[in-house]
Amino acid sequence: MATMNFYIKTADWQTEHTLISAIREYVFIQEQQVPASLEWDGLDETALHLLALTEDGRPIGCVRILSDASIGRMAVIKDWRNKGIGKALLQAAIETCRQNGWLDIHLSAQTHAIPFYEKSGFKIASDEYMDAGIPHKAMKLHISN
Repeated sequence: MATMNFYIKTADWQTEHTLISAIREYVFIQEQQVPASLEWDGLDETALHLLALTEDGRPIGCVRILSDASIGRMAVIKDWRNKGIGKALLQAAIETCRQNGWLDIHLSAQTHAIPFYEKSGFKIASDEYMDAGIPHKAMKLHISN
């Protein structure tokens, strides 16, 4: 079976919120049972968004970056996991932070995903806590300009 390529692009929430929302609805609300009231926190309109798309334009992953250098809401559709999409989204998000001069990056990692973030240099910065019924730890990364 041939593997399909993908690309990452900056997404405009106003025009592409349907694509981003569909990914997050599938991964967080349906798959992980996160309440919709927690997922839709009102921060999307002012955030930066990156979208992973297949060669033929199907949305397969997304990530959100807030102006406080917080990376979050990273999601990859189940059939596309373990194919480098999450890593590519994370690297693009880190680069977006660098371009904006945000050098102290932080995120809230589901505990099962901690090794994934550690591979990109993130360090654990808190004890475990629950968020939307899922165990998390805060993680930080300092980058240079």
